[in-house]
Amino acid sequence: MSELNLRKELKEKFLRDLNPSERLFFLKKAKEAITSKGYRASEDLFYYCYYLTVQERFRAITPDRDDGVLRFLLVEGKRDVEEAIQSYGSRLEKNKLRLTDETGFKFIEYFSE
Repeated sequence: MSELNLRKELKEKFLRDLNPSERLFFLKKAKEAITSKGYRASEDLFYYCYYLTVQERFRAITPDRDDGVLRFLLVEGKRDVEEAIQSYGSRLEKNKLRLTDETGFKFIEYFSE
């Protein structure tokens, strides 16, 4: 069983960048990734869940028909977020566990506090 080693800046980013409902979404995705997919608790898992949460935020944004610049920014932003999700997801897939270890639950607990 390995120890949970995460940089303090990740927790600060989690608290600073995400609102309370987004934090719950992040934790839900983390739990799914750890228990269902067998992903390791790591910085990669943090960013995978973080970008899934940002993707969800993008879904809630609906620009007006006349706002071309905002539409362009949304399309480009969504593309960047999707690429990040795929990148972190493939890295997590390469190192996934056969069985969930205690570190995964420490990860969820760490961000729940």
